[in-house]
Amino acid sequence: MITPSGSAVTAKGGPRARNAMVTGMGFCLPGHLEPVFTAGQVWDVAAHGLSCLVRDEIYYGSVNLSPAMFDERLPGIPSFFSRHYTSAHRFGLVSLAEACADAELDFRAGDLSNAAILVGRGGVDANIESYLSVQRADPEKTTAMEAMELFVAAEQAVTPSDVALVQGAMTRSNGPAFTVSCGCASSAVQVGNAQRLIANGEVDIAVVTGVDVFNIGLIQNIQRLLRGAQQTYESIRSDGMPEFVPSFDALMRPYDRRAECINHGEGSATLVLESREHAERRGARVYGQVLATAMSRDGLANPLASDDSGTELVAAVRRCLGNRWHIEQVPYVHGGSDGNPVVTAFETNTVRELYGPGSSVLMTSQEGCFGHNGAPAGCLGVALTLLMMEQGQVCPTANCEQPADGLTFDPVPGMRTRPLDFDYALTFNYQVGGVKNVILLGSPDAA
Repeated sequence: MITPSGSAVTAKGGPRARNAMVTGMGFCLPGHLEPVFTAGQVWDVAAHGLSCLVRDEIYYGSVNLSPAMFDERLPGIPSFFSRHYTSAHRFGLVSLAEACADAELDFRAGDLSNAAILVGRGGVDANIESYLSVQRADPEKTTAMEAMELFVAAEQAVTPSDVALVQGAMTRSNGPAFTVSCGCASSAVQVGNAQRLIANGEVDIAVVTGVDVFNIGLIQNIQRLLRGAQQTYESIRSDGMPEFVPSFDALMRPYDRRAECINHGEGSATLVLESREHAERRGARVYGQVLATAMSRDGLANPLASDDSGTELVAAVRRCLGNRWHIEQVPYVHGGSDGNPVVTAFETNTVRELYGPGSSVLMTSQEGCFGHNGAPAGCLGVALTLLMMEQGQVCPTANCEQPADGLTFDPVPGMRTRPLDFDYALTFNYQVGGVKNVILLGSPDAA
């Protein structure tokens, strides 16, 4: 049944939730010779288990976006604003432009004028210099023009909502616009918000971007400090403390018996989500759909700890599936492992509880391809999973060669994809402090 306004209703007369379809993907991620921008380029890296991480004291994934690359994709931005853009601004704008091109949406012509602009941000490294520049400025020695330049830079960059601010201006959107900061689960949470906005009929289209930048010098100094702290840490650690002090000087190896390090990477990933009706009206190509999301927290008093039992991750999965879907329909899970053995432990326990002993479920992580990039992880995980679903191939876990003992899932080690015909998948994302976020994805025609 259709109401006079055109919205669908259920047999009981209430509004029926609308499907949220993914119609565009765009990226600004580390690559080998130049950044990775498109779904095809992301697939080429992930399908072969390649690593774009480079070592310079530590392993790190650098985007290396040149001014020419930026101007090619986003010409005409007034220099008065663009010269004050941080790397986070630039990465987020580029990935949005690429996602719009992929979805065949022209933001310059007003195609996003009513869209929700949603951004996930985990870190503040890109904001620090703008903040300090204002704080250190001497009003007595600063000219009027210098003061104006400082003001523009600060207004654009000192808050975590920095990228949403410039994306909103570029798209001229008058729809909902807000930023979520939930660590490495930030853009995953925003995917859930986009799905709900579309399902409730508040918007027809939502653009979700995850973007983060990490200060390499800061990470290098942390590494030096940790070398000195490790021995003391081992001697004083108690049950209330985290079980893993990260290091950054070796290659990250999720689900591998040699896993001991986390490698960070910078960059951005953007998804375009539309209602099915909106996508069909304009003949959009559809990658798949976001069916449901759920989030939980371990509820521990220690803000840095995580419960390795997997209890809350199991609860989040069950809430996400609800009564409509069953775990037996889900043969693939995109894991959130960054090489931390604690993450491997609670994912292993979660799979055992959900699927039972002797599970044949596949669970892989491609964090070793581009680095642990924080907020983009949610959007990137959705994108990779839908590409795998479309291709009928599961990407290997990058840098996993010797699977760890006791895994309750197949991490697809090596550098080759594994054939799998599937219509449903889960993606996991986490934040320090025990946050567990779960997204259920479906193929374009999944029920």
